[in-house]
Amino acid sequence: MIEILNQLYSNMLGTSWLEAAAVVFGILSVWFARKENIWVYPTGIINVLIYVYLCFFAGLYADMAINAFYFVMSVFGWYNWTRRDEKQNQVPISQLNLMQWVVYLFIAAVSFGIIFFILSRYTNSTVPIFDAFTTSLFIVGMWLMAIKKIENWIFWIVGDFLVIPLFASKGLVFTSVQYVVFLVLAVMGYVEWRRRLADKNIS
Repeated sequence: MIEILNQLYSNMLGTSWLEAAAVVFGILSVWFARKENIWVYPTGIINVLIYVYLCFFAGLYADMAINAFYFVMSVFGWYNWTRRDEKQNQVPISQLNLMQWVVYLFIAAVSFGIIFFILSRYTNSTVPIFDAFTTSLFIVGMWLMAIKKIENWIFWIVGDFLVIPLFASKGLVFTSVQYVVFLVLAVMGYVEWRRRLADKNIS
């Protein structure tokens, strides 16, 4: 325990102000998502743009690419969340039906296959299966959040839970702690959206 705390302290001392800002905006983004607040996207966009910059100069091109994808999804989500129908109603929280579950699990599987192929063939990734699996979950989760499907939280919860020990094993304890916060907020987000969906169905 003492060793973990010392490693966390050492990582925090080595964290640049830019990386710290990205973490803060990332946590804010998940917090706003939980509240179904449109600020999820401005804060999220700042977060991913910082990581695109950091990953580029760190030579982490796969991570840079996924954050660029998150940026595109954030722009789409921002538009979709503010869009109104002919009755001036915003996009409501909804659930996936069985067929949609099959489709999105298939998309996750295809994403996994593509990412794993790229990581194992063209990078020196030490955990290509693990990295590809969690990334595919986050891709689907990002899309489902953009279209306000409550199941987005399930993908985030599973992905966050899996990457916590991954980052810790790589010595990135500070990032691991960040994902513990993300995990807690994701669980809270699922509970909050479930309550809102139930209230909408009652009314």
